[in-house]
Amino acid sequence: MNALASRVRTSRRQLLAAALLAAGCVGLPAGSAWAQAAHKGGAANLAMIGEPQSLDPMVSSTDLVGTIMQHVYEPLFTFDAQWNIQPMLAQAMPVISADGLTYTITLRKGVKFHNGKDMVADDVVASLQRWMEVSARGKAVGQEIASMTAKNPQTVEIKLKAVYAPLLAHLAMPSGMAGIMPKDVVAPVLKDFIGTGPYKLKERKPDQFTVLARFDQYAARSEPASGYAGKREAQLDELRFVPVPNATTRVEGVLSGQFQYADLLQVESVGRLEKAAPNVVPIVTQNFGFPYIVFNTKEGVLAKKELRQAVQTAMGPAEMLLAGFGDKRFFAAEPNFFAKGTPYYSDAGAKLYNQKNPQLAKDQAAKAGYKSEPIRIMASRQYEFHYNMALVMAEHLKRAGFKTELQVVDWATLVQRRNDAKLWDVYMTHSGLFPEPMLSPPQMGSGAPGWWETETKKAALAAFNGEPDVAKRGPLWGKAQALVYDEVPFVEVGKFNALSARSSKLQGYQPMPWPFFWNTSLSQ
Repeated sequence: MNALASRVRTSRRQLLAAALLAAGCVGLPAGSAWAQAAHKGGAANLAMIGEPQSLDPMVSSTDLVGTIMQHVYEPLFTFDAQWNIQPMLAQAMPVISADGLTYTITLRKGVKFHNGKDMVADDVVASLQRWMEVSARGKAVGQEIASMTAKNPQTVEIKLKAVYAPLLAHLAMPSGMAGIMPKDVVAPVLKDFIGTGPYKLKERKPDQFTVLARFDQYAARSEPASGYAGKREAQLDELRFVPVPNATTRVEGVLSGQFQYADLLQVESVGRLEKAAPNVVPIVTQNFGFPYIVFNTKEGVLAKKELRQAVQTAMGPAEMLLAGFGDKRFFAAEPNFFAKGTPYYSDAGAKLYNQKNPQLAKDQAAKAGYKSEPIRIMASRQYEFHYNMALVMAEHLKRAGFKTELQVVDWATLVQRRNDAKLWDVYMTHSGLFPEPMLSPPQMGSGAPGWWETETKKAALAAFNGEPDVAKRGPLWGKAQALVYDEVPFVEVGKFNALSARSSKLQGYQPMPWPFFWNTSLSQ
């Protein structure tokens, strides 16, 4: 891995970020209190992995957009620290009819938008309708909904075409969020980013910063804080999200005190972070997520299932994880999509995981009619483990006789290009690990890049989603997992823990997959 890593070339943007940091200036607004941490109020400087390609919480499903904009927008429901679904803008959990088809949702009173207007049911209906039109997640959910009505200013009624067990989990997700916004700003392309969250958008300068300011009229819940649920309080005046694509620069920034938080760091930096105690606190988020590799099932050389199966045979996920994370404390190579002891643990399809069998892959490819077309692998170095895993995957494929073409782009470009089926065959990405199988990856839904749409998928997921009893859903999920190994729309590489770091001055931080900074403050 070190030899491969030595081929790293620092991008122009990374150099710029490093130069700005060295100068103690990242182009924040004039008169700002940059690097002048305050114990109460004040501003936190937060180093993120890159520039969000959008601030629209519905259009983008990327973690970065979800992380930033969850402070601005809020959904009807959310997750607590144990991943139980809890009400957020809803007053309580919905009343569900005996046949499971009608959800009656009562809204909280006194919730204000950042423009000062009260939130009412018409806003919720307009927001969810937009979500079902522009969001990949929303489009999938929209296929299940028969009608959605504002029964009165405080009540929304959702009627389903058939029982759909994942509905509330989808409505609670921070990424591709069903965030609620005023009806009068709803448009195909948002011009005003107005939500109900504890922070409001103050200023954004692409490639420099996104600044959120405390919303003084925020209406907090009264329950104790737990995960994303419960009471939210904006103790800091400002949150300053700074794109710092180079992970080493993020490490140096948090060590020097430039940043109060640095997201997603290389695991090899954990020793330096530990030595910086007590000023710096390493944060290991257990079972953070899973890297996965999406295959283009719509166009190109891997549109043919048999060739995707050959590629899967050639791959060695265990070696890829080692290249991606280096330290075995930070990953697990295992075929089950969900951990042992959870309702959805299954070893279905396990024999097809981590085969790393070049000769068998070569035979399968020849039988499928492979004619040495290059396989275009798209990866970004902003997530260093994506890039390192892509390098190893390319080597595995070459040993099996495949030609490969590694396309290294920045993350925003990858997110844009993956929507065009003509531009790629494989791309590297990752997802958080959630308790509901239908939440991620988005390829389990409809319309996501990769465009996995088969009759067998529809049948398997219809059976799974139509069963509300968790005890019965478990075996049904096993059938869906086996189908993924057979049709290979994506490959789950394994599971990983994430490393981030914070200044010891940043108090109240609670690790979750999408880091959040309400309920945090700065000590002196």
